[in-house]
Amino acid sequence: MSKNFNVGLLGHVDSGKTTLARALSSISSTAAFDKNPQSVDRGITLDLGFSGLLVDAPPNLPQTDKLQFTFVDCPGHASLIRTIIGGAQIIDLMLLVVDAQKGIQTQTAECLVIGELLQKKLIVVINKIDAFATAQREIKLEKLRARLVKTLAATSFGSEVPMYAVSALEGIYIPELRAGLSDAYFQPQRNVSAPLLMYVDHCFGIKGQGTVCTGTLIQGSIQVNDTVELPALGEKRKVKAMQIFRENVSSASMGDRIGLCVTQFNAKLLERGVIAEPGYLKLVFAVCLQLRPIRYYKHVIRSKSKLHITVGHDTVMANITLFQDKEVRSPEFDLGREYEYVEELLPAEMSAYGVVFALLQFESPVLTTLGTTLIASKLDMDAHSNSCRLAFWGHIAWQTQDTNYAQDVLPKLRVFKRKQKVASIQRVVNANEVIVQNLFKKEANRDMYVGKWIELSTGERGCIERTFGQTSKVCIVFREALSDSTIEKFRDLQVLLNCKKYVFNKQAGLFQ
Repeated sequence: MSKNFNVGLLGHVDSGKTTLARALSSISSTAAFDKNPQSVDRGITLDLGFSGLLVDAPPNLPQTDKLQFTFVDCPGHASLIRTIIGGAQIIDLMLLVVDAQKGIQTQTAECLVIGELLQKKLIVVINKIDAFATAQREIKLEKLRARLVKTLAATSFGSEVPMYAVSALEGIYIPELRAGLSDAYFQPQRNVSAPLLMYVDHCFGIKGQGTVCTGTLIQGSIQVNDTVELPALGEKRKVKAMQIFRENVSSASMGDRIGLCVTQFNAKLLERGVIAEPGYLKLVFAVCLQLRPIRYYKHVIRSKSKLHITVGHDTVMANITLFQDKEVRSPEFDLGREYEYVEELLPAEMSAYGVVFALLQFESPVLTTLGTTLIASKLDMDAHSNSCRLAFWGHIAWQTQDTNYAQDVLPKLRVFKRKQKVASIQRVVNANEVIVQNLFKKEANRDMYVGKWIELSTGERGCIERTFGQTSKVCIVFREALSDSTIEKFRDLQVLLNCKKYVFNKQAGLFQ
């Protein structure tokens, strides 16, 4: 019996991740070592690659078991960040691969951020040490290690991250790294009782047998003859056979990388996606979550703007609305609570905002569930810039599967904007009554404001009792008589009407 442990290789493009995966592995899959023709032509990884290494069980496992390392080779090219995020979500341990000559580069840093927010354990691998002359190698490596320790100390990983210096091409210190992987093994929490969810990364047909979907079980378990759903296609299929790295198996559970042969369907329709327990996943059109900013993102996050949202293997555009509860400041989202609209925020100044939530309205619906991690990115930035493109992340706290949610559901979301109208007093009728002009436009429905409270710039409060005349005037009545000084200087005073207006329910009008 073998225990599977998923190890992701992440880092900047051309840091030698694929060469390292090949050096570490003893088993390859149908998607390994840049077999994609475009990858061969361009000399870089364009998709997730998978390979494996079977070793003897470490001391914390029964000695009758074997330990199966599954290596997930993630692309490092800046334009493929969505693939990197998808790959990072299926791993237990991250190998951050750093070019010995170049150190931490832009995508190295982004991969570090992804690992940090997904709370992955980390090993740093300094690769290509063969580029240094033997006599100078250790001196240069010590300088690089010192820079890496300083960088890591500012993250949640801390300064005690294990580091290995290797040459994947020459095989230098690869046995030591393999031993380090065994030492770093821990038993991940596996939710095998949850409904089946499998992230599919490759799909192809085998004539006369069926369609094979390869991927990783994110939760739950599966057996031969089970019925599974392809929710993106709205179809169900029976599991005919399963393999783990070319070995036939009858069952698999969370964490395993498997090849799943199901009854035939058009493989081109599911290049990448999910397989799930029937009925478990539905299309989601909008979600709310507590916004967790990524401090390295230097740009303003604005309501009514659009960002790329990555959910599992899917990346879609979404419209953003920001809001907060300044009074309760609870991190728990409550559809029944009132929230104040936030125009914009800067991640570096997040502490000044407190708890901020985001409503994301997807341009294309996604298949997901409550609690799933989302990552928001600005992928239309220059991929070669030194700016972090990852803006914020969070866990889905609320979602809607209603196709007509804008009319049926969003009006229940009580997000308001503060409105202030400023006007002047035209004349004083008596000490308890004044006529105000220019508080409203001529075409405005003044009747809807009757009963609303106003405040003079002196602090005295009154109430709109009725409209006056045919234009924009209203009559304000004060319970307590206005002071003599107020009456004397009434032409210099401001009349302030402060109201709130719901963003998603225009019919509700203004309220105080």
